[in-house]
Amino acid sequence: MIEFMKLDPKVDLGLLPEFLDPNDPRPAKEQIDSNYSHGGGWRPLKGFEINSQNRIVYPGDPPLRPVAVAKLRKELIIVHEMDWVAIIQPDRSFEVARID
Repeated sequence: MIEFMKLDPKVDLGLLPEFLDPNDPRPAKEQIDSNYSHGGGWRPLKGFEINSQNRIVYPGDPPLRPVAVAKLRKELIIVHEMDWVAIIQPDRSFEVARID
């Protein structure tokens, strides 16, 4: 299990930290996909953008702010409002999926 730093003390991360094991060599999205299979796995939604404050924006919607953050090796995992999770690679490429 990895540790998340909560940026909002009211956030409930549910089982998400348990889906990620630093001893598992797989990337975060593969771990979430297999460990969250009861909830649909990792199913990214295309179309999001991410800004310099790591807020995610979907066209036509307001930006969603980060509420918790963790690192898994070189990947940055950011939980945003409304249960959206972004996995950001060192080159700033990313995927976003809803994990609720």
